[in-house]
Amino acid sequence: MTGDRLDRQLHFILEIDKLKSVLRRTLIAEGRRENSAEHSWQLAMMALLLNEYANEPVDILRVVKMALVHDVVEIDAGDTFLYDEAAQCGKLQRERRAAERIFRLLPEDQAAELQALWEEFEQGRTAESRFAQAIDRLAPLLLNYARQGRMWREHNITAPRVLARNEPIQNGSVRLWEYARQLIADAVARRYLSE
Repeated sequence: MTGDRLDRQLHFILEIDKLKSVLRRTLIAEGRRENSAEHSWQLAMMALLLNEYANEPVDILRVVKMALVHDVVEIDAGDTFLYDEAAQCGKLQRERRAAERIFRLLPEDQAAELQALWEEFEQGRTAESRFAQAIDRLAPLLLNYARQGRMWREHNITAPRVLARNEPIQNGSVRLWEYARQLIADAVARRYLSE
């Protein structure tokens, strides 16, 4: 109708609309469950606002792109709860299959770019991907704290598990990891988290 390239781009845009229906186990500050599209948007905003705390200088546009792309695979693979050890098994394989299908909807050049950004995020080898991973861990931590630890309590998540699963924040930002540790300690003091 409009030309193959534009048709493919618009088809992809409609496909990623499905991300709005992927519910996470994190509650937004107002109390309802967050969806993966909202999470990606929040990460993009966090990248813009908090990049001064990255351990190394980062290309902010690249971090924002990763924030927007990193969870697109959840359209097929679903969201994997950070504290669900059983669901973590096979996660990368499920997500890799999803990435191949979803990004392939785009014209070849854009498919390659988004696939590469997704892979870079997953591998965590660049300053940009480490920072993107740091804010990806920090966002649900902030929201859990804002909701008085409701999801931590509902899933019997303890402070040592929260510390262990969020420790990778320091790979992207020592400053944000210091903040996260203080937040976790305060959550314990307020009984949002058990020891």
